[in-house]
Amino acid sequence: MARISLQNITKIFDGEITAVSDFSLEVADGEFMVIVGPSGCGKTTTLRMIAGLQEATAGNIYIGETLVNDVTPKDRDVAMVFQNYALYPHMTIYQNMAFALKMRKVSKPEIRRRVEETAELLCIGHLLKRRPQALSGGQRQRVAVGRAIVRNPKAFLFDEPLSNLDAALRLAMRVELKDLHRRLQTTTVYVTHDQAEAMSLAERICVMRDGAVQQIAHALEVYDRPVNKFVAGFLGTPPMNFFTGRIISRNDGLRFEIGDDTIALPQRLRTMLGQYCGKEMILGVRPQNISPNDWAGQIDNSICATVGVVEPLGAHTDVYLANHAGQRFIASIDPHIQLTTGDAVRIHINIEKVHIFELEEAGRNVAISNPTD
Repeated sequence: MARISLQNITKIFDGEITAVSDFSLEVADGEFMVIVGPSGCGKTTTLRMIAGLQEATAGNIYIGETLVNDVTPKDRDVAMVFQNYALYPHMTIYQNMAFALKMRKVSKPEIRRRVEETAELLCIGHLLKRRPQALSGGQRQRVAVGRAIVRNPKAFLFDEPLSNLDAALRLAMRVELKDLHRRLQTTTVYVTHDQAEAMSLAERICVMRDGAVQQIAHALEVYDRPVNKFVAGFLGTPPMNFFTGRIISRNDGLRFEIGDDTIALPQRLRTMLGQYCGKEMILGVRPQNISPNDWAGQIDNSICATVGVVEPLGAHTDVYLANHAGQRFIASIDPHIQLTTGDAVRIHINIEKVHIFELEEAGRNVAISNPTD
């Protein structure tokens, strides 16, 4: 096992396309780090630079205490698991898992011991004589993970390994991967565009956008205290709601004006938001913090809206609404609350859970102090 350190990494393709820009990340020994972001943000390129499959245009990459910029992929002692499994179709599962060890001239008894122990760990011992085409997608992914484990590398690198699986298998494999890391404690960097996958697996999350780091923090920190509007909107299902409006000052404190409605802002935000009075800003609030019912101890926190689509989901119901200014938003509410398309309702916002952002797409969250980097 070893720490991984990326220091001001930049990758430029063809001298003009910047895929990764001044990217820095510290992954602790034994940590499970997830890099998450939309397609094309540079996360896979970053992973491939760690593996040595892409050369960094600038910056330094350390694995353990070793600078590996000029070290070949086979000598970096990392194991990469790909999205498409990358198994040899003409080999048995045993031969696939043993291949890298055979190339390193590990003895046959040691190869057998490692392969059989790993196969037992992943519950694929009964598949060792089969070929990949005889396996399901989930079984093939276990084999790909097993092939990485038998090498006993310093680090695992996962490139969207679950994206080819159906929803039920993805959920099952997420649990298995998390349990596997708990047992092996191998340094892991995992790339995904699936924010639910990132939240469930990560000890810490690195959110990327357009080749640059947006926020690095523990999963709940990123969710509860997003540093900007992009991070807030990317993490969470359904995504955070954003209302455009103005901060205004009244005798009883600060309010946020949304069309013809105003909501009181919490006392804790007065000092931070005083300088923004009269300015157009964005109020963000997650769907589970919006309800037709009052929030205990809160007043002056509701807006008028019209119900659009009602989507029952069992544990909760997602209600799509629009306020009088035409701004659309979603409330995730108790499934026993009955609302019908076309209903005119007053919707209450939990003001203790709101965020205030500057107007830009990646506008800063001005309602938090000392955000975690």
